[in-house]
Amino acid sequence: MRAWQNAITDVPGILVGHADDTQALTGCTVVLCPQGAVGGVDQRGGAPGTRQVDALRPVHLVQKAHAVMLAGGSAFGLDAASGAMRWLEEHGFGFEMRMARVPIVPSAILFDLGIGRADVRPDAAMGYRACLAASDARPPEGNAGAGMGCTVGKALGPQYGMKGGLGTASVELGQGVVVGAVAAVNAFGDILDEQGAILAGCRQPADPARFADALAVMRTWAAASSGQPGQAMPNSAGSHTVVGVVATNAGLTKEEANKVAQMSHDGLARVIRPAHTMFDGDTIFALSAGDLALDVNVIGAFAAEVMAQAILNGVRAAEPVAGWPAVKGWAARV
Repeated sequence: MRAWQNAITDVPGILVGHADDTQALTGCTVVLCPQGAVGGVDQRGGAPGTRQVDALRPVHLVQKAHAVMLAGGSAFGLDAASGAMRWLEEHGFGFEMRMARVPIVPSAILFDLGIGRADVRPDAAMGYRACLAASDARPPEGNAGAGMGCTVGKALGPQYGMKGGLGTASVELGQGVVVGAVAAVNAFGDILDEQGAILAGCRQPADPARFADALAVMRTWAAASSGQPGQAMPNSAGSHTVVGVVATNAGLTKEEANKVAQMSHDGLARVIRPAHTMFDGDTIFALSAGDLALDVNVIGAFAAEVMAQAILNGVRAAEPVAGWPAVKGWAARV
């Protein structure tokens, strides 16, 4: 029996691969399910960047996805999905059409152009390399794949934020049913730990070793605004986003997979404050890669749990880079 990894790759049939650029600080992460997995999606942020997500919604023809691509690079990074499509086609996977197999690869991107190099982004070649690297081993966390350029806590602008990253987690629910998650954490808001204290987030300009508390900062915007939304806010629109995938080997219909994706956002909101702002493009996919029986409410409830833990694992694993402190090696003054 394979050892438990506390990762989305504990779900049978799910493979994960990273490709990244450590100098440009950007990358992508592919979640491969080559045989196809029933898919769903729920997008709650106000500034999303996505590709082929409508195929996963109810009342659409396609039932299964063959991969999900998570990438940096803002809208440019959507091209990474083309590399996954090429890899899948070369290996004979895809939606069967009379003249060809068409791989279904929904994708979502995050904005990391403000860190590293803005002119280097994930492309089809990087997406292909991520597929070549995909396996059922526990994927690296922190500054890896789509987490390479992630940052958090930017309510006072990037100079007072901290490094985010990519994390994963899983839970076994009995009778062989597993639920796992992977998330790239690039949030506008603060990250809260299991006790509700700020783990990483916006720092005070006068004392960068202290947290400013994003909600306290936003209260000052309310006082300074003269009725125009965002008038007193820093120029940070669209420069955030948490993207992720939850997966299970329980059998779900397409409608149930969409419900699980929806419920998994509860986990995001538990550990990110505020979540789902107009500056975030928060998007979570759900994949059902098996046929074991378990009530969808149970799957959804634990999808939220593993999503929250994946987010915390990603931030805790992040390494500092120039100008961006990380949880590792840094302690806030209270």
